[in-house]
Amino acid sequence: MKNKTLAAWLAFLGGPLGLHRFYLRGLGDIWGWLFMLPTALGLYGIQRVQALGLDDHWSWVLIPLLGLSIAASALSALVFGLMAPEKWNAKFNPAGASDAPAGQTNWLTVGALVCALLIGASTLMASLAFSFQRYFEYQIEEAQKISQ
Repeated sequence: MKNKTLAAWLAFLGGPLGLHRFYLRGLGDIWGWLFMLPTALGLYGIQRVQALGLDDHWSWVLIPLLGLSIAASALSALVFGLMAPEKWNAKFNPAGASDAPAGQTNWLTVGALVCALLIGASTLMASLAFSFQRYFEYQIEEAQKISQ
């Protein structure tokens, strides 16, 4: 029986690594493995900023990938947590009853929803703000080069 609360917390805490996908669909899930790619690229972007500074153009392309990965994981946690128990059990526990306890919502599920909404929205907005700021700063620098 796949537990909805555990899946929501795994999506929130370990989503960028695909842990929720592995829990629900097994280690053979290709999307679970693909979740790691933007996470790794975003972490590489952070490492580039630390080594080369904020003027590195690749870093402001790569860092938002980490933020988007975290935001997508938070969205998965929200989808799991808000899914009706009957639908959850039909999709992930087809052998069990439609009202099985594994698909029920409890206070721990609500906690995962609140955390996912808070962190996911904040991360998404921060990623967008960072990438747009760096893009417009780059455009201003290029315009200043042209005007001189």
